[in-house]
Amino acid sequence: MKKKAKKVKGREVKEKVDLYFNGNFIGITDKPEEFIRGIRKKRRHNIIPDELNISYHPEFNEIRINIDSGRARRPLVIVESGKSKLTNDHIRKLESGKITWNYLLKHGVIEYLDAEEEENSYIAIDPKNLTREHTHLELNPILILGISASLTPFAEYNRGDRVNYGSKMVGQAIGAPVDNFLIRTDTKFNILTYSQAPIVETKTDRILKQHPYGQNIVIAIMCWDGFNLNDAVVINKSSLDRGMFRSFYFRTYETMKKRYWGGQEDIISVPEPGIKGYRGDEAYKDIPDDGIINPETVVDSDSVLIGKTSPLRFLTGGDFTTDIENKRESSITVRYGERGVIDKVLITETANGEQLFKIRIRDERIPELGDKFATRHGQKGVTALLVPHEDMPFTKEGIVPDIIFNPHGIPSRMTVSQLLEMLVAKFGALNGERIDGSSFSGIKEDMVRKGMTKLGFRDDGKETLYDGRTGKAYEVMIFTGLAYYMKLDHMVADKIHARSKGPVTLLTRQPTEGRSKRGGLRLGEMEQQCLVGHGAALTLKERFSSDETNIPICKSCGLIAIYDKTKNKTSCPICRDSKVLWVNTSYAFKLTLDELKSSCVYPRLNVVEI
Repeated sequence: MKKKAKKVKGREVKEKVDLYFNGNFIGITDKPEEFIRGIRKKRRHNIIPDELNISYHPEFNEIRINIDSGRARRPLVIVESGKSKLTNDHIRKLESGKITWNYLLKHGVIEYLDAEEEENSYIAIDPKNLTREHTHLELNPILILGISASLTPFAEYNRGDRVNYGSKMVGQAIGAPVDNFLIRTDTKFNILTYSQAPIVETKTDRILKQHPYGQNIVIAIMCWDGFNLNDAVVINKSSLDRGMFRSFYFRTYETMKKRYWGGQEDIISVPEPGIKGYRGDEAYKDIPDDGIINPETVVDSDSVLIGKTSPLRFLTGGDFTTDIENKRESSITVRYGERGVIDKVLITETANGEQLFKIRIRDERIPELGDKFATRHGQKGVTALLVPHEDMPFTKEGIVPDIIFNPHGIPSRMTVSQLLEMLVAKFGALNGERIDGSSFSGIKEDMVRKGMTKLGFRDDGKETLYDGRTGKAYEVMIFTGLAYYMKLDHMVADKIHARSKGPVTLLTRQPTEGRSKRGGLRLGEMEQQCLVGHGAALTLKERFSSDETNIPICKSCGLIAIYDKTKNKTSCPICRDSKVLWVNTSYAFKLTLDELKSSCVYPRLNVVEI
């Protein structure tokens, strides 16, 4: 609660403000504005560290000083009396190398603010908008955005949520994140085979020298027999055959030849028949005598990569024999649902002197129905149809689009910048140059329109297209251009999953969860209600009897009885009564009874023989 000012002998005493340093109370002041001005002046004159930030919170009556690590801070130009401290002279000296960034920081031209101090600042976007009230000026308006968001061209024409979606898509895009991927052994990564630099680039692209993360694609915005409904896209099949959006998926498997107490160790070789967990002769057909699969071998789900035999754990009584009965098969196999070709085999040692084996699998991924694609503007969609080149629409010059995008995706999302990017990229391709599309400072629309007219094209990007199946021209002109499209990590090959029967969890007897564990597909409340609504009672009964079991119930006390398999006899542990009835029910119901008993609730079942 805010403290009220006191009155002493007719005059008002200024309110005391608490001072906090890195969250710790250190004192009070009755001149908060003067105190903050003094701290900032000392910081700008290098009397105190420039990592220090100070902020005033009048609603809490607090001044907070922070110099601890972990704060996000960003540079801003200092403004005094409505004038920027960064002059053209500074910029010329920076370009010539006479001064450095640190010079500007040490001489009070720029300073770093954290999120709290930024709340106390009035920051101008552009030098033209400076007033005497402003405290700081942006170095460049694009710095308002984060790194991923600043990769979106013409972001100022988009809704804010679309810029967020677009930056998220960039993070999920498959590209060329590193140059040395052929010698890396990451657990999992994707590489786009023919990644390209964007025709419409931003300043962030140039500064970061970003590795490309997509391809420049010819787009026609039109409907195509309803196949590109909603967000789906229709793709030219011949473009895929020529290499568009082709990628490679790498997965690395590893194991160690461990040493155990008692002189035992793992054995890397083809496992012997008869040991515990032996998979059969067919499973080891691709493994040579040394137990390690050869490069360029085609493998599939559950294929053995490294034959490995381990001693059984917890051997007691000093029995360290190496007989078959004291070994178990522990080979490394390909994950369920994955396939590929053995790309590289690495054998090395750990710091402890144990042998380390790494095997990398390579899988070529050609786009298929259901694979996900997106632009930098958050316009994402899956592949709905692959159309042969000869059936796709074409222009009078014979240009055939690679992707047909649904026009209904534009009005509701209001991604005007995507339309602008298509027009600018078309101009850049025809003119043979990459164009700056940075937010707030990119090329202007008027310049592009004039350039398109000079090149002999319509200034709005529309063209007459002809139906590839009939040869007839479409009645309306179609907006065509180029856009930087990204192939996302969400591919059908990694997600497709179905099962009829399979493993169940030992505790609950319910199907396991997850594709890698060959798990079941969850039938939730909404799915159950759908089946009820459709009258599919037998389907529902079959699904909900997947954990069907028989449990013995004592007729006297109503608790679960005990069944002794050795004597083939049932008895109640509570009342010692042998009057036991077997009840056919769900195993989940039995677990519920156990849960109630653990909560000191007596779940008595009244059972009758029918």
